[in-house]
Amino acid sequence: MLPPIVRRFVAGTDAPAAIEHVRQCNTDGIGGIVNLLGEHYEHRASADADVRLYQDLIRAMDDAGVNGCISVKPSQIGLGVSREAFEENLSMVIETAQEHDRFVWIDMEDHTTTDATLDAFETHAKATDDAVGVCVQANLKRTAEDLERLAAIPGKIRLVKGAYDEPPSIAYTSRAAVDDAYRELLEFGFREFDGRIAVGSHDPAVISLAADLHAEYGTEYEVQMLMGVREDAQRELAAAGVPTYQYIPYGKKWLSYLYRRIRERRSNALFALRAVLGR
Repeated sequence: MLPPIVRRFVAGTDAPAAIEHVRQCNTDGIGGIVNLLGEHYEHRASADADVRLYQDLIRAMDDAGVNGCISVKPSQIGLGVSREAFEENLSMVIETAQEHDRFVWIDMEDHTTTDATLDAFETHAKATDDAVGVCVQANLKRTAEDLERLAAIPGKIRLVKGAYDEPPSIAYTSRAAVDDAYRELLEFGFREFDGRIAVGSHDPAVISLAADLHAEYGTEYEVQMLMGVREDAQRELAAAGVPTYQYIPYGKKWLSYLYRRIRERRSNALFALRAVLGR
């Protein structure tokens, strides 16, 4: 059983628990983006095993009839083994998702994985006609050029601020600089990615900016937030008619996930503290 604080941020240790959480989100008009916890595998057997679990998850979500999709990490499904292993395993996951009409998000990890991740996304976005999405990070200085490339490719883009400690030579390191970059990239997204932009942020200022950009450009968009963070705001957005999705992790490898989420943002540590205090 998960400790109480963990249950706020992680749906459970198995797929049925995750699917039940998606079902609960659906009652509030919120879709689910389900992620099996795990990353940085160096052995093919570990990556292959999680691929099979993702395939089982997709089938189970379909059987349950919930409004949800999945999100996979490249280093979890083979990129730490080889690029070939990653591409083969991603193809298997997407093929199963296509059979059950489920969307697949590809998470972005540190900068060493960016090219392989974007290349794989481009391949599958073109092959599936808008059935995959990829995450891009505003803290990386290259992201403006990446978005220009991605604008001509089908599929969705999730824009986040970025959670990895990257070298100053390739990334903005101050919070103000990252915030400025995010706003500029978001405006570009609303101009160029009609119906294909996902705002991955809990920042009220960013959510407000997205609403303003929607009013200005008429661009359809969705908002994505983490399980356990600003869930009242998620429900309010959904009730107001904004397509809203919750990123829902599950699995036994929850300790490293929780540590990273608390470590990456001071505000997340405050959320965790409030959870402990029951506030």
